[in-house]
Amino acid sequence: MTDESLRKRAEALGPWFHNIEIAPGVFTAPDHFLGDYPMVKWRGFADAVPADLTGKTVLDIGCNAGFYAVEMKRRGAARVLGIDEDERYLSQARFVAAALGAEIEFRTLSVYDVGALGERFDVVLFMGVLYHLRHPLLALDLIHTHVAGDLMVFQSMQRGAKTVAPVADDYDFFETGHFDDPGYPKLHFIERNYAGDPTNWWAPNRAGTEAMLRAAGFRIEAHPEEEVYLCRRTATPADCRPVYPARPPA
Repeated sequence: MTDESLRKRAEALGPWFHNIEIAPGVFTAPDHFLGDYPMVKWRGFADAVPADLTGKTVLDIGCNAGFYAVEMKRRGAARVLGIDEDERYLSQARFVAAALGAEIEFRTLSVYDVGALGERFDVVLFMGVLYHLRHPLLALDLIHTHVAGDLMVFQSMQRGAKTVAPVADDYDFFETGHFDDPGYPKLHFIERNYAGDPTNWWAPNRAGTEAMLRAAGFRIEAHPEEEVYLCRRTATPADCRPVYPARPPA
C-alpha cells in the first residue's frame, strides 16, 4: 500500500487510541490528544522488558490497536496473541500488523474468559485494562490461574497517594485509623464518568495496585515507570482462587 492509501485506511478505521507509525512518517492518529502515545509511555519502561524474547509466547490482554503486541514481536517472540472485546480495536490491530508485516494473531475475547485459551504464556501484558473492569481483582485471579506462566507486565491508571504505608498482618475490629492513611491500599470507585469515559470504574492508589498484585499471586520485581510493574507469577495465595467460572459442588 502507498503512504496515502495507508493514511486513508487508518482514517477509515478511526478513531484510534494507539498512535502507531505504520510507515515512515505515517501515523494512525497524528492528532492524538496525548501525542506520540503509547510510544512515549513505552520509552519509560522498554528497557525493563527482556530485549530478547526469542522462542517466547506472549499474550496481550486488552490489546487495543496492537502497539505492545507489535513491540513484543519486534523482540523476537515466537508467538504473540492479542485479545480484546472491541471489534473496532481488533480491526485496527490487524491492519497495523499487516502494514508492518508482523505475524500476530488476534482474537475476540474478554479477560474474564482467558481460561478458554487452555494454555499459559511466557509473557502476559495487562496494560491499561484494570481500571476499565467492574471486577478487577477477579481479572487478576483469572490471569494467574489460567494464562500467566512467568512474567507479567502490568499497568494501571493510578490516583491518590503515591506513598505506600506499612500495613500490619491484622488489626483489631475497633482499630480504624489506618484506613484514613493516604498510603493505605485503596481502590477508588468511580460511579459515573471520569475523563468522559463511562468505563473508567476504578482508580487505585499506588499501595492499592501493589497490594492487589501480591494478593493475586504476583511478585513485583521492578517498578520502572510510575504506573508500570514487572511481576513474576508465584504460588496461588491461600483462599485466593477465582470464583469464576463456578466450580461444581463437592
